[in-house]
Amino acid sequence: MQELTHYIGGEHVKGTSGRFADVYNPATGEVQAKVPLASQAELEQAVAIAAKAQPAWAAVNPQRRARVMMKFVDLLHRDMDKLAEALSREHGKTLPDAKGDVIRGLEVVEFCIGAPHLLKGEFTDSAGPGIDMYSMKQPLGVTAGITPFNFPAMIPMWMCAPAIVCGNAFILKPSERDPSVPLMLAEQLEEAGLPKGIMQVVNGDKEAVDAILYDPIIQSVGFVGSTPIAEYIYGTGCAQGKRVQCFGGAKNHMIIMPDADMDQAADALVGAGYGAAGERCMAISVAVPVGDDTADRLIEKLVPKIEALKVGPYTAGDDVDYGPVVTAAAKANIENLVQSGIDQGAKLVVDGRDFKLQGYEDGFFVGAHLFDHVTKDMDIYKKEIFGPVLSTVRAQSYEEAIGLALDHEYGNGTAIFTRDGDTARDFAARINIGMVGINVPIPVPLAYHTFGGWKKSVFGDLNQHGPDAFKFYTRTKTVTARWPSGIKEGGEFSIPVME
Repeated sequence: MQELTHYIGGEHVKGTSGRFADVYNPATGEVQAKVPLASQAELEQAVAIAAKAQPAWAAVNPQRRARVMMKFVDLLHRDMDKLAEALSREHGKTLPDAKGDVIRGLEVVEFCIGAPHLLKGEFTDSAGPGIDMYSMKQPLGVTAGITPFNFPAMIPMWMCAPAIVCGNAFILKPSERDPSVPLMLAEQLEEAGLPKGIMQVVNGDKEAVDAILYDPIIQSVGFVGSTPIAEYIYGTGCAQGKRVQCFGGAKNHMIIMPDADMDQAADALVGAGYGAAGERCMAISVAVPVGDDTADRLIEKLVPKIEALKVGPYTAGDDVDYGPVVTAAAKANIENLVQSGIDQGAKLVVDGRDFKLQGYEDGFFVGAHLFDHVTKDMDIYKKEIFGPVLSTVRAQSYEEAIGLALDHEYGNGTAIFTRDGDTARDFAARINIGMVGINVPIPVPLAYHTFGGWKKSVFGDLNQHGPDAFKFYTRTKTVTARWPSGIKEGGEFSIPVME
């Protein structure tokens, strides 16, 4: 049985708490490794090392810090297959999906190569007689990130790359369900030239999370996960005076107008609803066709596509559309929500409850499900299922359809499929959701824009990656400088005025 480690001070360090979590192979249901769960003392050890290493790293000029990111990009490309295989082995997603996970993180690293420009301040010459004013963007110090199981490469890179290139030290607490890739990323960063102690990985559970939140040296915390935990981390971290950004749950609607290309819409729903077994915060889980005729045409297109989906282990290669969910508990939660949909009166059009895969009977596989005639009072509509389940809610008008998304407590992503530009522009302008797709089912912005939802999908006022990341991981200092030439003697007792 493999025993994983922490990565502290540039070394793989065995856990000393005596507590471990099982790391499963989701395809077989077997425990393949043990990961240590850190104590407060272990977290504090990493913080002390980070605090000691960070000032020297902050003194390195931004261009040289950016060169570490350039080398990191090269190493990510070099090790792409190895990273994807390790990710798939612990998470269960297909190899192409795992490579996409790495690539979307890599794109943020590429954006961070522009740090010398993004960290520039502002300057005003002669703001007053003999007075110049300028601003500086300076690092926070020691920062931390708490990341989820569903993107064990992408989201750690979304956090650590901008934090580090801004001159901070970064402590990552990844999900204990798939911790191998974060450890590999830390190794790569040091191979790329990052000093020891600037990027550290401390595995753990709530004890480690609370140690991060209450540690007085850690200045900021980023989090991605469920909304209840996001609320807890945001409230606790802010109460301790930290800068905090938290991204929570989602229930993403896709509206299908009567004029939409129905083949395109159906293909989009299958990919966005069932890819990665639905374990994406930007997955489309609610289809909203406008009008019964639109709904009937959509269902007719969807059913054969969903029934043709191939479910299996990542080792089957290109013959698999999606793999298992991450744990037995996740599978049980999905199955319970499916049963609630049946019990509450939704029509189960595609029934994946009896799905079994020969040779993998103990794996965490969930068949594809499609519901029709779902109403907004049902649990499968209100709750984030995080599985291969698509709910169809029929709307009789565009106003009813947009109202569903407007009224839902989550506001992460949404989409509309239509050929009408006026409808699309109205939807984009009125919707109270952070990321909007127009004939695009998963509208995840590219790295040079920012990622973030609204409503109960986000807590904090800055988004992930893009320019917001550089704002989150720096403080602005403004300097007013006056030079003594020609200044009259005597003290000033009033507020200075720039004349």
